[in-house]
Amino acid sequence: MFVRIIKTYRNIIAICDADLLGKKFEEGKFLLDVKESFFKGEKTSEEELSDIIKKESIEDSTFNIIGEKSVNVALKTGILSEHEIKKIQGIPFALVLI
Repeated sequence: MFVRIIKTYRNIIAICDADLLGKKFEEGKFLLDVKESFFKGEKTSEEELSDIIKKESIEDSTFNIIGEKSVNVALKTGILSEHEIKKIQGIPFALVLI
């Protein structure tokens, strides 16, 4: 998984499964574009990602999460619930504003 922290007035945390980086998924009028320029950050383990999510959720961050593994880590940390997850071509993703 990759995680990138974009420092702004409200940090943006971009998280994606490594195997999805650089790919596009379309379904009807919807497009999920996993751009390297946005999502490619530090490669991380599930445990490291969980720690980052917990820390950043206290900081009033925004999360962009794409992929089965990444979404599952977010679910385990509690920042995301099942009803917030959408899918395009079977790829789960979520936008979380805390």
